[in-house]
Amino acid sequence: MPQAHDLSGLPTTLPPDGIGSWNRVIHGILSHAAATGPDLAAVLAASPGFALGHAVRGLSCLLLARAEMVAVARAAHDTALAALRDSGATPREAAFVHALGDWLDGRPTRAAARLQIVLDHFPRDALAMKMLQAIHFIMGRPQSMRASVEGVLGAWGDHPARGYLLGCHAFTLEETGEFALAERTGRAGVDLAPDDAWGLHAVAHVYDTTGQSRAGLDWLSGREGARVHCNNFRYHVWWHRALLHLDLGEYDRVLALYDAEIRADRTDDYRDIANAASLLARLELERVDVGARWDELADLAEARTRDGCLAFADLHYVLALCGGGRDESASALVARMEADGRKQGEAQRIIAHPARDVARGLQAFARGDYALAWAHLRGARAELPSIGGSHAQRDVFDRIAIEAALRAGALGAAEDLMRDRTSRRGGRMDGFARARRSAAGPVRARAV
Repeated sequence: MPQAHDLSGLPTTLPPDGIGSWNRVIHGILSHAAATGPDLAAVLAASPGFALGHAVRGLSCLLLARAEMVAVARAAHDTALAALRDSGATPREAAFVHALGDWLDGRPTRAAARLQIVLDHFPRDALAMKMLQAIHFIMGRPQSMRASVEGVLGAWGDHPARGYLLGCHAFTLEETGEFALAERTGRAGVDLAPDDAWGLHAVAHVYDTTGQSRAGLDWLSGREGARVHCNNFRYHVWWHRALLHLDLGEYDRVLALYDAEIRADRTDDYRDIANAASLLARLELERVDVGARWDELADLAEARTRDGCLAFADLHYVLALCGGGRDESASALVARMEADGRKQGEAQRIIAHPARDVARGLQAFARGDYALAWAHLRGARAELPSIGGSHAQRDVFDRIAIEAALRAGALGAAEDLMRDRTSRRGGRMDGFARARRSAAGPVRARAV
């Protein structure tokens, strides 16, 4: 049988008539397309012995950070192993299967290392590149993301998916503080791949982080084509637009986007809950009445308190539960996080610290015990990147920490944290920082 090659030019064990469908899957993963799941299901229905397809399904399930999806991922791994025995695979394809096994064993770091070896041997492998970015992202490792992308840039000069690589590079540049280069790279990537929502949002990150909100809104306007095809990642792009309006004090616009776009579908995906809960928390810090919007988030979060798959998810469930006044459920979740700390596994270690301290800080803040909230949040801050996500996503915890310090009267500490936050954001103060600096002056004056 002739060997079929994918869009990266790499050999696969698929029959030639299946390669078009498989390339749609790869393109969908690169562009966060809503059709990717059905496309992958169709590939596996036509080629049930395709081990790589089953591995990608399993890895995608684990990226969802849902307890019930672990069993689905394990079944996919079992099927992939059987396919390796019965149908065979290239060494590259087998490496994806074993990376899934590593993660199921509680070692996502080893899974990432295995995929990095694949990328070292096949630097034009778009699938390995993007899956590796996803794993590093949820592990909070922007330097690893950047190193991985930059290691293959030279091999992608004529790659048909080069625009998506540039989008990934732009995001890693922004996350590691290279803001001007991130903007240029992201714009170049979107020019090459107009449907790259990741690259679009990478440039939005730059404008949000550096306090250029109007420029960010201009960038997102008229580029709906980059997200219209997307899975729930489109809600996250709308979230970025809402952040830019928030910075400008346009709270009615923020609430309108929340209702019409960000929570258009009231899913219980942790990423969607994170968008919503962190935005409501930011609004409340600005004394905006968010009405009953917490209630549906708290209802969903109560059903996820036993998950324990990802610290980032747990913390946003706590945020939703505190926002909705579900003190008992929040305490139960924090108790489960404490129990997880006694288990084996990389995710459990991060849940134990720093996530548990952040959770306790959020609870204390919700109760109005600002000194205790500040103590917990300060103790977790140095390790906070390990919970995963982006600087923009984790910034809600910095904002709450600053607010807790101010309300507790720890003005020097609050000002130190504000200076550090501003420094990491390119030296520009955003609306939040300006408002808190203005508030700190009168408080300090009253204290002397």
